[in-house]
Amino acid sequence: MAILKTVGLLIIQERKLLLAFSRNKQCFYLPGGKVDAGETEKGALCREIAEELNVVLSEAELEFYTHITAPAFGEQNGVIMEQDCYRLHRQVTPVPSAEIGEIRFFSSDEYAQQQAQAPGAIAVLRKLKEEGLVD
Repeated sequence: MAILKTVGLLIIQERKLLLAFSRNKQCFYLPGGKVDAGETEKGALCREIAEELNVVLSEAELEFYTHITAPAFGEQNGVIMEQDCYRLHRQVTPVPSAEIGEIRFFSSDEYAQQQAQAPGAIAVLRKLKEEGLVD
C-alpha cells in the first residue's frame, strides 16, 4: 500500500466549501496537493495554492483543522491519501490556473450530486457539516 502525503485548503464562504475541478482527474477536490521532499506542509500548501488558484498565502495565516485518511482519487488502487487540512480565515479571490477547469463552492448535498466524488472531499465535507460550518 502506497501513502500519498498531501495538504488541502479549506475556504468556507456562506456555509459552503471551495473545491477546484482538476482537468487531469475530472473531479472537484480540495485545493492543494502533494508535499514535496524538503517542504513543510504549510510551505507546500502555499506553493500549491499559488499554482492552482493564483492566491498568495503566508504560512502564518493557515490554521490546522483536521487530518483525513482516504483512498487517493485518480491514483492506482491501494494508494492512500494522508491529508492535513488547513483553514484560511480571510476573503480571497481565487482565479483558476490552467490545470484547474473551474472552482465552485459546495454544500455537502451539492457535492453528493457530482458524478465524480473524491473520498477526501466527502470526508472533510462530512466533518464540516457535523460541526455546523457548512450546509
